[in-house]
Amino acid sequence: MSLQASVSMSWVGTVLAAAQRQGVSRARLLAQAGLAPAALQQERWPIDHITRLWRAAVQCTQNASFGLEAGSGVGPENFNVVGELLQASATLREAIAAVQKYQRLISDGGRFQMLAGTPASWLVYHPRQGALAFSPHQVEAVLAAVLSFIRGAMASAVRPQQVQFSQPRIGPPSGYRAVFACPVAFEQAFNGVLLDNALLDAPLAHADPRRARRHRHEAAQRLAGLSQGGALTQELRAWMIAVLASRVPTRAEAARALGVSERTLARRIEAQGLSFSGLLDAVRREAALQAVAQTTRPLADIGQALGFAEPSVFWRAFRRWTGMTPAQWRQRSGG
Repeated sequence: MSLQASVSMSWVGTVLAAAQRQGVSRARLLAQAGLAPAALQQERWPIDHITRLWRAAVQCTQNASFGLEAGSGVGPENFNVVGELLQASATLREAIAAVQKYQRLISDGGRFQMLAGTPASWLVYHPRQGALAFSPHQVEAVLAAVLSFIRGAMASAVRPQQVQFSQPRIGPPSGYRAVFACPVAFEQAFNGVLLDNALLDAPLAHADPRRARRHRHEAAQRLAGLSQGGALTQELRAWMIAVLASRVPTRAEAARALGVSERTLARRIEAQGLSFSGLLDAVRREAALQAVAQTTRPLADIGQALGFAEPSVFWRAFRRWTGMTPAQWRQRSGG
């Protein structure tokens, strides 16, 4: 059993900022995605949360090039400490190696792989989705962000030799030409950017060995602490969401998934002023609100799927969460 992938709030901010630039407010986008405003206070999001956010952004903007435009607006601030490390790296090849090592600090909803070749090498992106299938805009945003970073780091108008996607084309050809300025292929074996080896080994504009060592140390510390403290609760929530699709998760299962004893898990959660039952209640609440508002499933079926033995128990929980019955919530949401 493994934990669901999760993303940092800096990457969530990429989607929010891109939507805002196109006239969609945070409140509207979160509502369309079925996410509460309080979700923005979390340290990390389950990968399915940001997938819903991407889908909602495309629905709200009606922009087939949304992913490309969002990725093109990415800067070092979207990569937290990893962004600082990348900028200070000696070469692009060294920066890519840092991404591969510390990428989880940004998102573990995918991984990068280098396929060495002559005279160019592929930087390949392998998505790791959760229970929900990735929006194709997510993948386009990642490759656009790669080019945005490279151009900023090199301080020049870098052109890759080729870009390709495993998915079909979803936007107009002009959008891809504007972002990548090179041939772009679709429905290929993998997602990737083909970069000249001379470019990979050229010095970066802001290379600084001292800064790189400092940021590498900080990144290593953050990575080591990611599964502890507050971050642990985010990982636990992500796991609960994934398991809740089939059954009500238990603390014993959670401990096994995290590779710790039940006692250790309870102690770490309590250190955050939380409890396993409280976290589970919050996860069931989010799932219930989304299912009631955005589907036409019978309300009793939703309650049963979330582990409530009787409709009356689900009704009482829902009123405690919202002050309304499920039927009133659905009507208010326009469902």
